[in-house]
Amino acid sequence: MSRHGDISSSKDTVGVCVFQYPMPRLHTNEEVMDNAKNICDIVKGTKQGLPGMDLIVFPEYSTMGIMYDRQEMFDTACQIPGPLTDMFSNTCKEVGVWGVFSLTGEQHEEHPKKNPYNTLVLINDKGEIVQKYRKLLPWTPIEGWTPGNLGTFVTDGPKGLKVSMIICDAYTMCPYHGSRKLTRHALVSLPPHDRLDGNYPEIWRDCAMRGAELVIRPQGYMYPAKEQQIMVSKCMAWCNNVYVAVANASGFDGVYTYFGHSAIVGCDGRTLGECGTENNGALDILSISGIRDARENDQSQNQLFKLLHRGYTGVYANGDGAKGIAKCPFEFYNTWVTNPLEAQKMSEQVTRPTIGVGCCPVAGIPAPNEMNDIEELTNELNLT
Repeated sequence: MSRHGDISSSKDTVGVCVFQYPMPRLHTNEEVMDNAKNICDIVKGTKQGLPGMDLIVFPEYSTMGIMYDRQEMFDTACQIPGPLTDMFSNTCKEVGVWGVFSLTGEQHEEHPKKNPYNTLVLINDKGEIVQKYRKLLPWTPIEGWTPGNLGTFVTDGPKGLKVSMIICDAYTMCPYHGSRKLTRHALVSLPPHDRLDGNYPEIWRDCAMRGAELVIRPQGYMYPAKEQQIMVSKCMAWCNNVYVAVANASGFDGVYTYFGHSAIVGCDGRTLGECGTENNGALDILSISGIRDARENDQSQNQLFKLLHRGYTGVYANGDGAKGIAKCPFEFYNTWVTNPLEAQKMSEQVTRPTIGVGCCPVAGIPAPNEMNDIEELTNELNLT
């Protein structure tokens, strides 16, 4: 049984701590390393107080903060593995816990010509990096990380619990935007195809269908979206029969106020434990056999089974087979897979055809009347 309120875990349970860390405001590599050492000290102290803790999760941006200065972002961008991950690996090995740590950002393969990635690492209790996830869906129009190119992963985590990682909906200011007028040089530096993670059901379903039993969602989320984000994680846990661990930032970094409310949610969508707005951690005990039993034996609310065995009761009664209908019935998803540009047009037909919005301009994003320049540049560079 999954539960809240104790400091122990057993062979059949995984003790997961989401640590609500105050959003740092940093500027140099030295400051980043000092902050990382503080995170390592927290891992050690928390494990001492919660001996049943098998996994600790820190929020997005907790290691490096948000670099509001573009040059500082590039100067502090790290390599993986590197000194930062070495520090985290040594700590996890020393105290015998797994950890999820945020690196914003990880150097692009063409660093410093292109913007960094927003990356998470999952490190096991032997100090090994066993999963590296690059944020697929940066929050646009503000966040300027290069969209991740590795996809999602499922890893055998502590005690065999299957773990995936996603990142926030990062409603945060990334420093490639500034007050300057958009130029062709600046336009070339904009990362294409920006997307965001946790507010889209597709990424949750992808993780769950690939076997994830726990989806970890570090985030750096601020007001005013508190209620929506609490709801999203609960809803996605319910819709995907999956545990969810959300570690959010707290405090004020001089620009934004972060609402906290880190939480661990059961696979039935009910909150097991939730922080307030202060800086602290919450530990919950997740049953390995419990989620596996639910997925194998639940019927009416087994979304993962029913989606790919559509209408099996009626299909069987009609004598048309015992497994329902597997074919995807959704026109949009079929179009997205077979013709992405046509699916993009479908999106634009119900929203807008330009990335900029005339009534509320955002620095670094072209206004609608500048789209002709963009199309001309796209053709010139043969970008599609």
